[in-house]
Amino acid sequence: MGILYLHEESSLRIIHRNLKANNILLDNNMEPKIADSGMAELLGEGNATARTTRVVGTHGYMAPEYAMHGSVSPKIDVFSFGVMALEIVTGRSSSSDDHGTENLLTDVWDHWTKGSMSRMLHGSLDGHARRQALRCGHIGLLCVQPEPDDRPDMSAVVFMLIRDSMELQPPSQPALRPSSGENHLQLHWQSWGRSSCS
Repeated sequence: MGILYLHEESSLRIIHRNLKANNILLDNNMEPKIADSGMAELLGEGNATARTTRVVGTHGYMAPEYAMHGSVSPKIDVFSFGVMALEIVTGRSSSSDDHGTENLLTDVWDHWTKGSMSRMLHGSLDGHARRQALRCGHIGLLCVQPEPDDRPDMSAVVFMLIRDSMELQPPSQPALRPSSGENHLQLHWQSWGRSSCS
């Protein structure tokens, strides 16, 4: 997976900062390629995090610590990956507002807690694909946890995706974003305490 390479195998640790569906392209063999790395942040050798005063990216995919405080780490790409995973299995966009004040993470979490997550899956999924989609949704929720330390590394995400037999831990409430019409830099994200804002 491309993000795993950028985070852990490249000679420089590269944080994409704008990972979203529009920036994943397919080549002639239908192999996914990560595009638009113009906003990428390089972390120096031995550095796991950095801080920036210039927050760039797409609103629905930003991790709370990055959107509010410019904190850059591999976990912000993990958050974006989780949003994309949930978009894929539900067939919904995280940045559209066609569900009133609700958003994708709110709806997914609501169905997860009620035990009705299968109702969130896209209608084209059935049988084995439906079971796989439920697992991908579970992994997506683990990736959008409010605290960066509670999100898996990309290597763990890849392992969870390829090892169907691996038991997944239950997710906590995700970092629910404010509605797209509000200034996300001035609002506190639900489920993300002030103690995290150092």
